Amino acid sequence: MSYLVANLPPIQCYIRKEYLYDFQSGFGEFEPCYWVSVKSIKGKALYIESLILNYGALYDKLPISAYVWRTDISDELLPLDFLEIWDGFSYNISIIEKSLLKGLQCKVLMKDKKLYDGQYMFTIDSCSSEPNELNVSLSETPNEHKSFNIIKLDNGQFAAQPNNRVLFYDQSLTPKGVTIPDFKVSTKDFHCEDGLKWSSGESDDFFYILEKK
Repeated sequence: MSYLVANLPPIQCYIRKEYLYDFQSGFGEFEPCYWVSVKSIKGKALYIESLILNYGALYDKLPISAYVWRTDISDELLPLDFLEIWDGFSYNISIIEKSLLKGLQCKVLMKDKKLYDGQYMFTIDSCSSEPNELNVSLSETPNEHKSFNIIKLDNGQFAAQPNNRVLFYDQSLTPKGVTIPDFKVSTKDFHCEDGLKWSSGESDDFFYILEKK
């Protein structure tokens, strides 16, 4: 678990140059780069740091909307609040490539209620990992916690979307007639230990038998 900053896979892509000039110039231009790290700040969009090759410069604190993976893109790019619908939940984050999802094609449901095609890359997840600090986030609340699945969209952009906005397709596992989920959000915490029913606290047997209270 990383605090604030975590390494990213070195994804080769481009920065939309207007982001490098505070939207004063550079529109329609691009700079090749590699992703380096990501920052998670509660209440703000994910911030990506990248190495800009032509300058040898590290530039950070750019949202995912600043990046494209190709330059022959449409003028009608999706805005940040479509690409990433939730701000960061916590300063404590992990990066994982989910093995079963590696390289899978997927569809992302955006705010305009349209499905956008893409490919799964990796996932950013968060929690409150420091027991001696007050947990002021919702990163561990079942019905509020969200993962950020990073998706390489076919339109040339990247997206950071929770599980409940993405459909994943495996040619071997997924049937043709996929049913759109109508599930409810999980609102409960689950616990295996219920001290009111069973106890092993008074036994020193290696292969103990739980005694019913």
